[in-house]
Amino acid sequence: MLPWTMAIVGLFYFCIRAGVTQYQTQALFPAVSKMKRGLTSVVSPTFHDSFDDVHLLFEILLTGIHFEASGELSVQDAELASLRKTRNLEVICEEIIPKTLSDVFRLISGLSHHVGHLHQEDFERTLLTLVYTAQVMVDSSTDHQRRMWAESFVSLYRAIKQDLTDNN
Repeated sequence: MLPWTMAIVGLFYFCIRAGVTQYQTQALFPAVSKMKRGLTSVVSPTFHDSFDDVHLLFEILLTGIHFEASGELSVQDAELASLRKTRNLEVICEEIIPKTLSDVFRLISGLSHHVGHLHQEDFERTLLTLVYTAQVMVDSSTDHQRRMWAESFVSLYRAIKQDLTDNN
């Protein structure tokens, strides 16, 4: 009787833990839940699964990316742009990361209330949001917009730094 009880309690704990983790991820990036309903082939896209993917992301960022006014991502290097992994990056940048200032501040608020380290996909999406805010900040037409985007950039930087240096 005791092993069955332990198995049921363990299963119950696992279900609760999985639900809490899923809730936290959706709270930071609500566009992920919209994608799950809209696209059945891409459940929750992530770019990197290994250190080679991290190096590839660094190389893509180093060679240059540009966010068009329409929200599309363009990779400057044609060879890198043709890779399958780059398509995952395009989906993340075009569909998931926040594009409006209010959505970015909503993300920052969620990050400030987040307990523990970010999940891999949340960290990746936060980093890509930081890259997006840097470009929008530079491309802003008014000083007020530039200051607001700069404030969001600094807040995202602090959240990433906190996640990397936190000893939780």
